[in-house]
Amino acid sequence: MRRSNFALRVPPTLLAEARKAAESEGVALNQLITLALAEKVSAMRTEEYFEERARRADPARVSRILARVGKGNPSVEGDELPLEFAARKVKKKK
Repeated sequence: MRRSNFALRVPPTLLAEARKAAESEGVALNQLITLALAEKVSAMRTEEYFEERARRADPARVSRILARVGKGNPSVEGDELPLEFAARKVKKKK
């Protein structure tokens, strides 16, 4: 694995908190920062992936699939929603 150095300017208070977090996790400060950066980048890639899939979705096909849900598969005891869930009103987006 190729390693790179990157000078990072961090406010002293944030650096102190990061050091405390690293110490409490039992890892080096560099490892904590690297992991936090990797998690952020991964989350962004995941979000972009699902946004791209949503853009490519075929609404007509989705509707056909949803229309088949449950056909030939009757509900059984235990499929019911909890009463507190069923009583909630779902807000519709405008």
